Amino acid sequence: MRAEIISIGSEITSGQNLDTNCQWLSLRLAELGVSVAFHTTVADDLADNIAAFRIASERVDLVLTTGGLGPTQDDLTREVLASVAGVPLHEDAQSLAHIRAMFAARNREMPERNRVQALMPAGSEVLFNARGTAPGVWMKINRAYFAAMPGVPSEMFTMFTEQVVPRMRAAGLLGQGSVILQRKINCFGAGESVIEEKVLDLTRRGHVPEVGITVSDAVISLRIFGRGPTQADALAQIAPVEATIRQRLGDLVYGVDDEELQQVVERLLRQRGLTLATAESVTGGLVAHRLTSVPGASEVFRGGIVAYTNPAKVQLLGVPAALIETHGAVSSQVAEAMAQGARQRLGSDLAVSTTGLAGPGTEGEKPVGLVYVGLAWAEGVRSLAINWGGTRAEILSRSAKSALNAVRLFLLNG
Repeated sequence: MRAEIISIGSEITSGQNLDTNCQWLSLRLAELGVSVAFHTTVADDLADNIAAFRIASERVDLVLTTGGLGPTQDDLTREVLASVAGVPLHEDAQSLAHIRAMFAARNREMPERNRVQALMPAGSEVLFNARGTAPGVWMKINRAYFAAMPGVPSEMFTMFTEQVVPRMRAAGLLGQGSVILQRKINCFGAGESVIEEKVLDLTRRGHVPEVGITVSDAVISLRIFGRGPTQADALAQIAPVEATIRQRLGDLVYGVDDEELQQVVERLLRQRGLTLATAESVTGGLVAHRLTSVPGASEVFRGGIVAYTNPAKVQLLGVPAALIETHGAVSSQVAEAMAQGARQRLGSDLAVSTTGLAGPGTEGEKPVGLVYVGLAWAEGVRSLAINWGGTRAEILSRSAKSALNAVRLFLLNG
């Protein structure tokens, strides 16, 4: 069983947008035992789309397309499918009613141009879009079944899961061979070489299951690829390797798959019945922003204070001016005083602070990338120093992660 994924849009071929839909679909197909043979990306050109669709229809069993189902003139997927199949387009009344209802729910009248989204190739099935105005299309052309889905990720995710997979099952398109599952173990607090040294025997070529290592913005991820006749077999292959990784890396492991540090911190705070506040200088509110991106964070996050200048540190957090004059704003002493001030003013159980140099300016001989994280609780206070390399944006992001990780470790170990 072979599949092809076609991503449509000039914004992708020009490099303006990153094609994450293709990656997501490839992972889901692997879980279903379907091998992806081709990834095709095509701009908003009618002739090029027709050529790409025709080639795909003759070389694979399943074609998943994303994009090109909007109401504008460069949305060509409906027309392309009809052309390759040699059939006309017709208006689907139920789809048109759904589109009108979507606009009415937003207290808006449907523009006449959106009517084209209800056009379907003759002989096709409508893939209902529960999250948007663009219905998808399911039809067979030559050898292949086509599932045309919107490019908006949230719409595509739901449509694939609820509409496409059942049709794949009914058409006998679910793989009969090996199921491939991926488990991603996320780590923070050590470099790639340090982590790999601890699991070198697992990441060697030829190891079964395969274990790969990747780095993204100071997060080191170990990816375990389990293979087997069924999902249960693939998971059974992954489980002992994951257990070994966790045993060797200990608290460097913070989560799995798509988990982020702020989600783990929010969960640990909730489990322990504790609250947190933030005091930020160098990160400018980024720690608080990440925390508040987690649903339900209001139950554990009391709030944050951005004290970007020295006077703000004194006025908003009560940091003694003499402390700043003696040690400088970028110091362990000031980081600790900031955390203590935030905890007292916001009435939280814990408080974390950041102060540092993201560049280009420096403070005396202190280097760009030097960051202090402070942590205060009822019985004490402490701080740690980190030296980050990279661009200003990278230093800010990694400093925010360091602050969240300091809270995580405290909640785990005290």
